[in-house]
Amino acid sequence: MSDRATRRIRLGMVGGGDGSFIGSAHRIAARLDDQFELVAGALSSTSERANASAAKLHIAPERSYADYTEMARAEAQRADGIDAVVIVTPNHLHVPVARAFVEHGIHVICDKPLATSLAEAQALAQAVQERGLLFLLTHTYAGYPMVRQARELVAAGELGELRIVQVEYAQDWLSTPVEQQGNKQAEWRADPKRAGPAGALGDIGTHAYHLARYVSGLAVEELSAELSTFVPGRTLDDHVQAMLRFEGGARGMLWASQVASGACNALRLRVFGTKASLHFDQEQPEFLGFAPQGEPVRQLRRGMSPQAPALALAHRIPAGHPEGYLEAFGALYSDFANAWRSGEINAGMPGLADGLDGMAFIEAVLSSHRQNARWVRLD
Repeated sequence: MSDRATRRIRLGMVGGGDGSFIGSAHRIAARLDDQFELVAGALSSTSERANASAAKLHIAPERSYADYTEMARAEAQRADGIDAVVIVTPNHLHVPVARAFVEHGIHVICDKPLATSLAEAQALAQAVQERGLLFLLTHTYAGYPMVRQARELVAAGELGELRIVQVEYAQDWLSTPVEQQGNKQAEWRADPKRAGPAGALGDIGTHAYHLARYVSGLAVEELSAELSTFVPGRTLDDHVQAMLRFEGGARGMLWASQVASGACNALRLRVFGTKASLHFDQEQPEFLGFAPQGEPVRQLRRGMSPQAPALALAHRIPAGHPEGYLEAFGALYSDFANAWRSGEINAGMPGLADGLDGMAFIEAVLSSHRQNARWVRLD
């Protein structure tokens, strides 16, 4: 019998060294359900910093690497080599790092966006599919139990025919030029060479777009968009707004901003149909608003509402004990672990298709913006 059913999944990480928020979030998420063990890493581009971070994470010295290509080669040759790699680097490295491990038959867990262009994302997707490997794209908010319940309500027809999809993601942490003041997270996000051609659009606009698509189940056929850069001296956009035309005639709007003063992590979704509407607020993730036409608004609460059995996998603690961002992250890791062990992929697990869709969205927004918000079709 294969040992897949009885052992932890051996995990490697590229990027995410000491002081990295997203690296820490991934590591916590991977530990939540006790299905993963971090055993190797190329946590920094310099040996000294990589080894220091590895030591803090109790990674054996011989499995700390300063070069991700060497890590991929060495781990593929080990009898106890990693089963999957987590990529938490700036955007421009997502595809090169992923390809290095895919070529050695190693599964991939990657932060979003998938790439810096649709063309390189498509090439990566082909390589992954040819190898028959698993690929998880960590659109974290798809892991919230109430987001998954919203998706189920829409799929079950509880909202009727969808008419309107509104999504917004507001932050304020880039309201001043912090990238010029030593903030490392802001530095690479404001650098086109590392972030790619999209600023707030790629960083949080893709999250908003994915949430709208994930819950509604509708494809966007056309959009009209405008990018803005409000902070003087900044190269990339820090604000995006778009009108959306969905398949079947539904309409929507998306706006994402990292210069919205006073906003922390305000990701919100509203979906309106012919029979009912729903509302989700990421800062209140235990609840989902559900409003049938002509009836009082219902507040559905995590763990206390009728739901499909598969949604129970996203819960860990009883209702009333709040779950949030890290637990949602953990749900995605649980999806990956279940797929790795069983060979059956949960339809709700974000992957290559979501990444390609996100890149098509980015390129369509950039194209529309360059044409003074002209309507363009998504490829």
